[in-house]
Amino acid sequence: MIKQKLIYGIHALTESLASHSDIDKIYMKKGAATGELLEIKRTARAQGIPVMEVPAERLNRFTRGAHQGVVALISPITYTRLESLIPMLYDEGQMPFIVLLDGVTDVRNFGAIARTCECAGVHAIVIPERDSVSVTADAVNASAGALMRIPVCRERDLVTACRFLRDSGLQLVGADVDATTNYTSLPMTPPLGIVMGSEQKGISTGVLKQLTDRVSIPQLGQISSLNVSVATGIMLYEVVRQQGATL
Repeated sequence: MIKQKLIYGIHALTESLASHSDIDKIYMKKGAATGELLEIKRTARAQGIPVMEVPAERLNRFTRGAHQGVVALISPITYTRLESLIPMLYDEGQMPFIVLLDGVTDVRNFGAIARTCECAGVHAIVIPERDSVSVTADAVNASAGALMRIPVCRERDLVTACRFLRDSGLQLVGADVDATTNYTSLPMTPPLGIVMGSEQKGISTGVLKQLTDRVSIPQLGQISSLNVSVATGIMLYEVVRQQGATL
């Protein structure tokens, strides 16, 4: 069982940001206006680290009051750079197989998706910096440790990431309830990116425009959509099936 690591206090946070530590997110006292805290906020946002303003009581729960108005959660992993990963895979003679998550925020779904990705031979998971789940101790535990094995790329802009993947030769396939193509009818073999949206909103408009193909998973019941982790598993194992893998 992995426990969440913390950094707290102005000096510790300033040093950690200067050394580009793997900070997942920062909680800052609501209304904090000191020069040092404002500088921490500015630097964090420049590095793509989410900063959340919360009541002092929330911070006290982390550290019993010894926080100076700021607490950071440390990621259990080191995020991978997508622009470095794809060329490396090609250099190794591998065809990239990537999963992109657009707006997935539930840590249990993220953990289940990561577990399935690892089992299906996915090379990496791509998530955006904002409006998304991130790699926390809870996520690692929910993934049964899979997030310690599979690279995760946290990108500032998912649209730009999609454009980079297309330029790198990947087919980008999105699961979309409004698509007219059945997911089993479309050839899907790496180099490939599978794009999954949130259960509530689906894939965002900007990302939809970057897709090469959209497919739907047939539903015979009355529920409007599948759980995103289940839908991801269906998509990934269709790719595995098409590759002719023996499991």
